Amino acid sequence: MLYEGVLRKMKTEMGDPIQYFLVFENDFINFNQALNKNLTIEFIKFQCLNCGKDRPIYRQGFCKSCFFETPMAGEWIMKPELSTAHLDQEDRDLVFEKQMQLQPHIVYLANSSNVKVGVTRKAQVPTRWIDQGAHEAIEIVEVPNRYLAGITEVALKAHVSDKTSWQKMLKNDLEDVDLVAWRDKLKAHIPEETLDYFIASNSETQLKFPVLQYPEKVQSLNLGKTPSYTGVLKGIKGQYLIFEDNTVFNIRGHEGFYVGITIR
Repeated sequence: MLYEGVLRKMKTEMGDPIQYFLVFENDFINFNQALNKNLTIEFIKFQCLNCGKDRPIYRQGFCKSCFFETPMAGEWIMKPELSTAHLDQEDRDLVFEKQMQLQPHIVYLANSSNVKVGVTRKAQVPTRWIDQGAHEAIEIVEVPNRYLAGITEVALKAHVSDKTSWQKMLKNDLEDVDLVAWRDKLKAHIPEETLDYFIASNSETQLKFPVLQYPEKVQSLNLGKTPSYTGVLKGIKGQYLIFEDNTVFNIRGHEGFYVGITIR
């Protein structure tokens, strides 16, 4: 069956295992139902997620001009500590920034390859953890805006990583850790401004991914260099499709690519 459209990060539903959906304008794919089937992915053109034009994608699904103009790619997205909406200060679009920044945010610990600290909007729990391929996660601070979450993350990443090894995550090369113990240990390093928001008594969330076979060594598919690929789908983890021949395909890393996908 042939599906066609512009790639955006997969939608997910919590379950045992997690359900994955690739949503196009007029159709969608449930990749869980495509496990053990042949997939062909063909790059057709670019389609910027902001202007919709066929221009090379620069970052985050946007062409270069849109990346530096759209409020959806402001620096505060990657660096929450740079948020300024709580001060009524605009970066690119104050209305959009207030909508996104002035809502409850979570600082969390997740284990996808090792313990890492991260920030997400409360409304994005557990989606954010799923997207990172974390098999367990725990909330440690809930604050009313993005700035407070950002300064908390900055303080904590002096004591714990804020990065995921995506290769280890995909190979399921996991470290056995106690996130509750990590949460309690890191409490001493939480800034005074956010210490009252510390979450003292919650448990870990466990996540199970639909993977039949993990890659022994990771070979990343880049549609810009290899515009057509066929393989047997063996799993989905994070925002990656995992194939039988150790090829992995990062859907999120190809946002803005207009593709055709055939499932047989």
